[in-house]
Amino acid sequence: MKISTKGRYGLTIMIELARKFGDGPTSLKSIAKDNDLSEHYLEQLAAPLRNAGLIKSIRGAYGGYILAKEPKNITAGDIIRVLEGPITPVEGIENEEPAKQALWMRIREAVKDVLDTTTLNDLKHYDDAEPQEAYMFYI
Repeated sequence: MKISTKGRYGLTIMIELARKFGDGPTSLKSIAKDNDLSEHYLEQLAAPLRNAGLIKSIRGAYGGYILAKEPKNITAGDIIRVLEGPITPVEGIENEEPAKQALWMRIREAVKDVLDTTTLNDLKHYDDAEPQEAYMFYI
């Protein structure tokens, strides 16, 4: 499974809103500027996030976006599913032999577990955490 810019930038929006949770609305313009991203593209991503009930838009001169729920109640999986669709490492596994099906299912479950147990609250504090040892896995 490859996460596209939709998922990556959508996570960026949501993490920034989580960092400013309780401080009032945040404009996509400021998020785009702070992260060197296209404001127009972020606007396209905000619509499905709003339709899914993850963010709310506030109109007016001091408007912008806020999280619809507390950061601890929104997972990375919620965001990725809205923007990328179902979490599936391989399409059409029903046609694979049982050994491969089992492998693909284990990979899917591992990815789902990470996404569904990682909240925006975890991600907004990531910069505050001690550096973690980096691992690279080859499959």
